[in-house]
Amino acid sequence: MPVVRDLRVLLRLRNFRRLLVIRLLSQGADGVYQIALAAYVVFSPEKQTSPAAIASAMAVLLLPYSLVGPFAGVLLDRWRRRQVFLHGNLLRALLAAATAVLMVSHVADWLFYASALCVTAVNRFVLSGLSAALPRVVDEDRLVLANSLSPTAGTLAATAGGGLAFAVRLVASDSDAAVVLLGATLYVCAALAALTMAPDLLGPDRHPTRPSLGMAVISTARELAEAIRHLAAPRRREAAWALMSMTAMRFCYGALLVLVLMLCRYALASDPAEGLGLLGLALGVSGAGFFAAAVVTPWTAGRFGPGRWIAVCATSAAVLEPVLGLAFTTVPMLLAAFILGLITQGAKIATDTIVQSSVDDAFRGRIFSVYDVLFNIAFVGAAAVAALMLPPDGRSATLVITVALVYAVVAGAMTRFERVERLQRHRATPCSD
Repeated sequence: MPVVRDLRVLLRLRNFRRLLVIRLLSQGADGVYQIALAAYVVFSPEKQTSPAAIASAMAVLLLPYSLVGPFAGVLLDRWRRRQVFLHGNLLRALLAAATAVLMVSHVADWLFYASALCVTAVNRFVLSGLSAALPRVVDEDRLVLANSLSPTAGTLAATAGGGLAFAVRLVASDSDAAVVLLGATLYVCAALAALTMAPDLLGPDRHPTRPSLGMAVISTARELAEAIRHLAAPRRREAAWALMSMTAMRFCYGALLVLVLMLCRYALASDPAEGLGLLGLALGVSGAGFFAAAVVTPWTAGRFGPGRWIAVCATSAAVLEPVLGLAFTTVPMLLAAFILGLITQGAKIATDTIVQSSVDDAFRGRIFSVYDVLFNIAFVGAAAVAALMLPPDGRSATLVITVALVYAVVAGAMTRFERVERLQRHRATPCSD
């Protein structure tokens, strides 16, 4: 098969392999670190976890991606990328070790969150740098394949890192600090892997006419505003509606994730260790739903159209989420996790397709940056709303019904939009004699 042959050629490229090793170690460490944070914030026996604490943890993990992400490229175009991987991973190792010390010292929560915030903020530069460096180690003909392989391998590495964190936590007597130190060790390994590459190999090229840093930041902000105006044009209404719908559905998924965290911690498990295992099972089942969406969506979106498929997903969630969620028991919760994983990812794939096909190529990257910001802010906002509505054990019929109503509004809005668009296209089509 040509793909297999190209894959073998890619893996023969020494510098591609080295860059891939940096990615695997970095994202594996991310998976370890994130599971350690979740276990410490939610499942530590000595902590009485609240929805507010979960919301704070989500803000720490996600807001740096939203606030730093669109501007990371400005600095990455000035710093040697190999040095970003070296110094960025060393800095994360140092900060992760500081996080471990804070965990065992029982200091004020804000110090712990500040340390974790710094780790995840640096992560944005490393991940963006890995993507930007890829064309320097792969020829143009195989760049698409490399872009498919590298992020997928990184996601698998993060998942494996999460599994390793669970294993270490069992061996180390539920020590979250030991898990964080494992993550710090992997960050150091990623930094050492960067030393196998020449400092200037990964770029960027030096441009004497490059604008100052301040002007570049201002220009980036201006270009993001131009992308929003581009999206607001009448002929790109479907992309705008799809983005708004996906943002609302991401909000719903985030609120339900907080609910599941509280159920696993207090209502459905007899102790924190059992609750952490149940959470891992729920996340795995939801991941299976994401995979199912990747299989099902190409056919369903092709049959219904991407916009109507989003409406179908939202309608299904509006009906099934309260039916399964109001039971507040394990089996219905796991079924709901699978269905919501399928529905959320299915709608996202359809939204990506609409945006890619509707907007001009010159604006596509900036609009996806806006998309990323909306995606993460909706998730953090959902956690904040859930923190206000959830009781300590997570059993909140009010939140379940509220989320179902949001899904219903999305379904109704997308259905109406698609109907209006179809009528307008029909009227615009010349009638034959």
